[in-house]
Amino acid sequence: MLITDVEVEGYGRVDVRLGGGRVVGIGRRRAERGDVDGRGGALLVGLHDHHVHLAALAAEAASVRVGPAEAGDRDGLVGALLSGPPGEWVRAVGYHESVAGELDRWVLDDFAPDRPVRVQHRSGALWMWNSAALRTAGLDGRGDGGDGRFWREDERLRGFTPPVRLDLRGVGARAAAYGITGFTNADPHPGQDLPELLSVLPQRLVVMGIGDAPVKFLLDDATLPAPGELAASVAAVRPRPVAVHCVTRVQLLVTLLALEEAGPVAGDRIEHGSVIPAETMPWLARLGVTVVTQPHFPVEREREYATDVDPDDQAHLYRCRSLAEAGIALAAGTDAPYGSADPWAVMRAAAERSGGEAVDPRAALDLFAGEPRHPSRVRRLTVGAVADLCLLHVPLKEALDLMSADVVRATFVGGRRITPPE
Repeated sequence: MLITDVEVEGYGRVDVRLGGGRVVGIGRRRAERGDVDGRGGALLVGLHDHHVHLAALAAEAASVRVGPAEAGDRDGLVGALLSGPPGEWVRAVGYHESVAGELDRWVLDDFAPDRPVRVQHRSGALWMWNSAALRTAGLDGRGDGGDGRFWREDERLRGFTPPVRLDLRGVGARAAAYGITGFTNADPHPGQDLPELLSVLPQRLVVMGIGDAPVKFLLDDATLPAPGELAASVAAVRPRPVAVHCVTRVQLLVTLLALEEAGPVAGDRIEHGSVIPAETMPWLARLGVTVVTQPHFPVEREREYATDVDPDDQAHLYRCRSLAEAGIALAAGTDAPYGSADPWAVMRAAAERSGGEAVDPRAALDLFAGEPRHPSRVRRLTVGAVADLCLLHVPLKEALDLMSADVVRATFVGGRRITPPE
């Protein structure tokens, strides 16, 4: 394939030839017809979403969104839960207490008594079921504490609910429209059949816990292991790297102590890094771990974070610029469906952050330009590179000013176009 008249960093306006799944030539524009006329738009390496939950994202098509932006308040939540036919299961996602307070089986019974309802908290860690759902599933009184609240029990609950249609083809198509050529799936306990399930996606995949991908460790404050215990678990999976979920300062401290004891390896990651006190940054830099963060969360969740987050932690939320300036390897993931699936929205948030954490637009783009298994190693379009590419409607400078998915014109994986022809 020949893509003519494109802007490539370091080369100017050139033609780019692809072959065998790679870039085989970058040269001066020639008076020949190409397979794709770039029309002067920038040709970039494809974007890689370094932290996403693909099955949950695909299940959104069969779900009702009930977060603050969608439901708004109690009346909006009740309306959403009653929107389907009586008697049918309702799968609601994205809930936060700012909508209608704490939910349990009895609150949900009052909202929607005539159908089985299950509501997932925005964090993805908690499901809340009403009595009709518990009875229908045969779970009433079986290990749920009676209140219908299930904390991190997705695997057990999956066998008690109707199959959810997973719109993976839709996920792949929407991601291609964003310029995404690869995903890192960050589920903590992936089934061995997950790679096959996800194989319908046209993007490249890294599935944590499968093959040589990082092994995911999910930490919760209530069940937090001692540093030595976590270090032993890390050592048991070596030489594979680990990806440790850290959303509180105590989780981060335990993880750093464990990595110090077990010894870091290339590819070790901190997922989220939600709260990173300044005094821990030299430690992170010395260990050489990569922080895969979500700089859009303080923007998307500004109202809730203002009341939910401890005042002592407010200044340390989802750091970006300060981590980069401290020499800490940095990348980003959308965490979809628990955050926006649009990487351009994440970049825009990273570039517009307040509180001294904003990065320049080019650095924001690079958060999604890293190698799949080494997210902070930024890829560049060169001869011999894998032809996972994103063609824009506009030159790079204009794209960085706009920071919108509207600039994406075409996406290629291994030299094959995965967006519809014009």
